[in-house]
Amino acid sequence: MTLGLLLGIGRSFRRKRASSLDILSPKRAPRDFYKGKNCKPSGFHTRKGGYVVQPDKLPNYVVPDLTGFKLKPYVSQCHVDVNKTNESTEASK
Repeated sequence: MTLGLLLGIGRSFRRKRASSLDILSPKRAPRDFYKGKNCKPSGFHTRKGGYVVQPDKLPNYVVPDLTGFKLKPYVSQCHVDVNKTNESTEASK
């Protein structure tokens, strides 16, 4: 009888632990809970309400030198039918 009682208590603890591992969303959390968008901060807030941006936390993009590069950086969204253009056939002759 005591073994059954201990097993029942153990099951209830296990259930509570498993239910507490659910994903916490702002709808199920307290009012002041803010989950965020998984972004790293670029600085910090000061005591007087200001914000200090730290340059070492900003992204640094390294762009190679593209002088003399044949391709253009922009790809148009307009569809161009290759079969109707005569430029490619005239250039090959």
